[in-house]
Amino acid sequence: MKIQLERLPHQVEAINAINTAFYGVDTYTNNPDANYIYANPILRYGDSKNKEKSYIDVKMETGTGKTFVYTQMMYEMHKQGVFKFVIVVPTPSIKEGARNFITSDYARQYFSGIPGYENVSIQLNTINAGDFSNKKGRRNFPAQLSEFIEATRQNVNQIQVLLINAGMVNSKSMTRDDYDQTLLGGETSPIKAIAATRPVIIIDEPHRFPRNKVTYKAIEQMKPQLIVRFGATFPQTTIGRGKNKKTVTDYYRGKPQFNLNAIDSFNQGLVKAIDINYPDITEQEASRLYKVKKVGNQLTLSRGGKEYTLNKGENLANIDEGFAGDITYAGSKELSNGLELKPDMKLIPGTFAQNYQDEIITQAIERHFEAEERNFIRPESEGTAPRIKTLSLFFIDSIASFRGPDHTKGWLAQHFEEILMRKLNQLIDKYEMTIEPREKEYYEFLKATVQDLKAEKQQVYAGYFSEDRGTGDEAIQAEVNDILKNKERLLSFKDKDGNWITRRFLFSKWTLREGWDNPNVFVIAKLRTSGSEISKIQEVGRGLRLPVDETGHRLQQDEFESRLSFLIGYDERDFAETLVEQVNEDSPIEINHDELTNDMIQLIVSERQRSDKSFSEDKLLADLDNHNIITRSNKFKSDVEMDGKKISGYEALVQLYPEVVQRTKVAKDKIRDKNSKFATKVKLRKSNWKQLEDLWKELSRRRMIKFNDDVNNSAKSVAKDVFKDIDNNIFVLQQPQIVTQKVVTNDNKNKIIVQETQADCKGTYLTMKYGAFLKQLTTRTNLPVDFLHQQMIESIKRLNGDKDYINEKTLGNLVREFNKRFNETIRDSYSYVPLQFTSSTSIYDSKKQKFVDEISANDLGVYNDEYSTEDDKYLYDRPPLRYDSANPELKILKRTYGDNITVFGKLPKRAIKIPRYDNGTTTPDFIFKIEREGKPIYLMVETKAENMRLGDQRIKLIHKKYFDELKDSGVYYGMATSEQKVHEWLNKLENGEIKDSDFTN
Repeated sequence: MKIQLERLPHQVEAINAINTAFYGVDTYTNNPDANYIYANPILRYGDSKNKEKSYIDVKMETGTGKTFVYTQMMYEMHKQGVFKFVIVVPTPSIKEGARNFITSDYARQYFSGIPGYENVSIQLNTINAGDFSNKKGRRNFPAQLSEFIEATRQNVNQIQVLLINAGMVNSKSMTRDDYDQTLLGGETSPIKAIAATRPVIIIDEPHRFPRNKVTYKAIEQMKPQLIVRFGATFPQTTIGRGKNKKTVTDYYRGKPQFNLNAIDSFNQGLVKAIDINYPDITEQEASRLYKVKKVGNQLTLSRGGKEYTLNKGENLANIDEGFAGDITYAGSKELSNGLELKPDMKLIPGTFAQNYQDEIITQAIERHFEAEERNFIRPESEGTAPRIKTLSLFFIDSIASFRGPDHTKGWLAQHFEEILMRKLNQLIDKYEMTIEPREKEYYEFLKATVQDLKAEKQQVYAGYFSEDRGTGDEAIQAEVNDILKNKERLLSFKDKDGNWITRRFLFSKWTLREGWDNPNVFVIAKLRTSGSEISKIQEVGRGLRLPVDETGHRLQQDEFESRLSFLIGYDERDFAETLVEQVNEDSPIEINHDELTNDMIQLIVSERQRSDKSFSEDKLLADLDNHNIITRSNKFKSDVEMDGKKISGYEALVQLYPEVVQRTKVAKDKIRDKNSKFATKVKLRKSNWKQLEDLWKELSRRRMIKFNDDVNNSAKSVAKDVFKDIDNNIFVLQQPQIVTQKVVTNDNKNKIIVQETQADCKGTYLTMKYGAFLKQLTTRTNLPVDFLHQQMIESIKRLNGDKDYINEKTLGNLVREFNKRFNETIRDSYSYVPLQFTSSTSIYDSKKQKFVDEISANDLGVYNDEYSTEDDKYLYDRPPLRYDSANPELKILKRTYGDNITVFGKLPKRAIKIPRYDNGTTTPDFIFKIEREGKPIYLMVETKAENMRLGDQRIKLIHKKYFDELKDSGVYYGMATSEQKVHEWLNKLENGEIKDSDFTN
């Protein structure tokens, strides 16, 4: 399996924001060193007296792709000649994560396929702690440092990147000047040599680098021309004095140049939603709660007014026998199980017992297989959609509980295997007699898992701990490599020989808490509280990324709803509440319940202008004044009448302009705990859906896309133009990256260190066997092999017979450009042909030929309106009312319709599943049934903002073509940008005045 990188809309917005904020290269500079070949060109600044006012902050929540964005930013800046970047990260684990992404094959192939980047590659140089070790009495610079500093502009197709963590930035190795070598013809200090290159510095996780701390000051010694910070959180600083003193976020320009906060990330479905669960304990056990009063040389706990003190090495069971597991106070504010202590921390003895941890493991395994069955079988597609590998991550407190001495298993590993084996046998019994093809596959996968679990060297679960770094144990190192470096293998179901890859349970002692990520983590189980100050968002961050299927395709939430199950102990039962609070703290503005502030006004206006460009502050204030909601000084009135009810002015504002809540609070079901009473399902009103039964029998018939007879000729014509490669950016050469590893010892000769460098292999090119190249090209374009062979012969002749152009980059460019141009050519050159069998959707069970009883609330919409009134014509129970946008969706849903409109409602995702000519399926947003002269008429509506994107126009054409072929069944279709447009269509349909032109204007 190969991960397919896909640039998502929010990542495009981030790149555009950076390009706008970047002042560019100063082409009019009179600096005599402007053309120094070892350094970046001179950059321009918005304020030459204060360079930091030109620095850039990019705020992106965990799991939304900030590494992707800053990698593309380097390619973008390289277009202007900027070629030297230093990436500074806080820890080695985050450094490893950044390195893995930048050097991955899928990232290299993706960026090489973007116009303007075709022949450009990144030369990544990573500095590690042992790289400065003395060699034969000489103090030399690491090769990778020398390569970065002494690289020149003359290689116009290479971006030079130095990746370094905070510990190295602060190290003496970077500042000392007594090396036995020189850089740039005379510089003996690494930090000064880097400064001479005039670098652009990227800071990852900026909250770890406050501007008044030593590491940031060390970064400044590199004399950056520009700093761009990327992170979910930024450092805080204090401004003002006395009563005016306050803490604010320390942004370079007062605010981030791009802001994708936690609220938007959850609400827009850019990350997984979260379910938080924990095993209960008895009231008696819960009451035996101890608080940490003091922690230092001694540990003091308090309970019921009494204090209990432990010295270093003394057992907690001396205080309460419920503290099981032979746990002692280790000193240095830690227990022997690694739990970090702090004052006021709560400790509940019952949660330390092995049987309690077994319960967490049991629940985690249950959650895992609930997700795995759905992800493997894909019942929503009747087993036709690609499978999704399901992974689970366990955070444990002790490596000894996982690994025993001499390759034996610790007690926790033994218990895990027993619990897992019981569950596997249950599922094998369940699927043993199945006849469904996908379920039979799953049965084989389960049997292979059991076989691997029983093997001498089991392959089903693996562990990675800080103690594993540099280990010489081959078995442990294989597990570590699988977890850290073989992401694509972990996401695959079978190896190249067709054997099942059953590893999907991972264990760590907080080592994987940052830097590492895998998009298919669906379960995280904490078998003990971390005790640290790490934010709740960071704790769940390892599982927030949206999953990929076995083809490498990233699954968006509107395509496949994914949720992370997060299991904790009873002592953290307020986790969900705290997490919601932390997410809501990331609000772009502060909400005032007493007064309509300017920030609130600007937020509402900017949101409304997405769908109504004429909306203004004056319109907003006039509307609120007409509803008697605010005073002349914009204070909220305390008593406002809305729909016959007395509510506060702020509540009335929310009813009229729900954007206030949508942008400042996470939607209720995005983060749920076991006690949440928020409905996750919506019930269908069967009597109303009964009126749509005849139509849905027709819609449930599968339809195949049939292209026009001239499409094959069109495809060949497009392909011929692509092969001509007029701009010389399709047929490209691909240089290999040579990785050089050296095994050295550190200064004390007590540790072996592997040094690794990468470089292009000059004069050598990566190529493919022609047969394999042609086979893949045929498969990925559906063009005849003979035709493609002839085009390749002509192209290679044009390239003077140079067969080095037959490589993966050229293949990717040909496929990408052909598909792009062909899709534009054929968007009107096909029709839908009904087949003789039906298909189930999210709303209809084709086997039973009836509508389902309930659907996922998220399939109807992210947000819910508690203030909505009941409507007998609506397709679902209400209130609450589920929706995705306040305008026009919510306006359409809250409108009262005349007698001729018999039923209406929002269609859930995947309700119809219209095949798209460019792959995938689509479903419109609304359906209305109109009775006219005793005959039913149906109006299907897709809603979009006024500033429609290219993709929206494509959807409009697909929907129109599909529903035009159902006109004999009384079906009409339109794409609307306002509630008023839908109202006009309905009036004309009721009166028999509708024309085709009404839907094209």
